[in-house]
Amino acid sequence: MDSNLHSPQRRLIELRMAHADLNVSIDRMGQAGELDELLMRRLKKRRLALRDEIGSLEHELRPDESA
Repeated sequence: MDSNLHSPQRRLIELRMAHADLNVSIDRMGQAGELDELLMRRLKKRRLALRDEIGSLEHELRPDESA
């Protein structure tokens, strides 16, 4: 059971959930007219970092296509 808590698949799910949460936060800030530019830039930067981490992890988990 403990091995599942730290599996790459679980990490990927957690990253996707964090990315989705940031999308919602950014969308809500934009719709509410709350334009704290610094906060918005930080959220978008974090979202981009998560997207990069997700892509990297997906690449690691993808089976070798040359086989």
